[in-house]
Amino acid sequence: MKIVLIGYMGSGKSSVGRVLADRIGSDYLDLDLEIQLNQSKTIPQIFKDQGEIYFRKIEAQLLRRVLCASGDLVLSSGGGTPCYAGNMDYMLQDESVRTVYLKCSLEVLTDRLWPEREERPLIVHLENKDLLNDFIRKHLFERSGYYLQAEQVINCDDLTPEQVALRIEETLL
Repeated sequence: MKIVLIGYMGSGKSSVGRVLADRIGSDYLDLDLEIQLNQSKTIPQIFKDQGEIYFRKIEAQLLRRVLCASGDLVLSSGGGTPCYAGNMDYMLQDESVRTVYLKCSLEVLTDRLWPEREERPLIVHLENKDLLNDFIRKHLFERSGYYLQAEQVINCDDLTPEQVALRIEETLL
């Protein structure tokens, strides 16, 4: 089985993914890290040098390659992964893939992302927390239709990565 964690940036996909993989004795991959290794550049560098369309193309290619590989896996996707290139449909059609949406409130995402914005190309330009909050609100509106297609939705606001991993484990395994 391959468990793919989806959700907005800052929702805890990487933290939960590592904990879950440890708990169930599975391999773990972070799709963003795989892209960086494949391209020998950071994601901000890819966005700056080649643009978002190029990034999304590479992201879709690597997602398919990773999901086609044999073996069990916990995969943390990028925040936009399910929203582009038919990626969500691809994941939902694969019987070996289970999708889990890590859902966080607008307030929690804003608080988590504000100190990290310099490392995130989509929000680096936002000058204050109110602008970040508006940006996230718009994105969540646009992306929620994709995210909510996941087989499991977990509200993560008041949960630790360990608690989220346990809920996934109890439901999917």
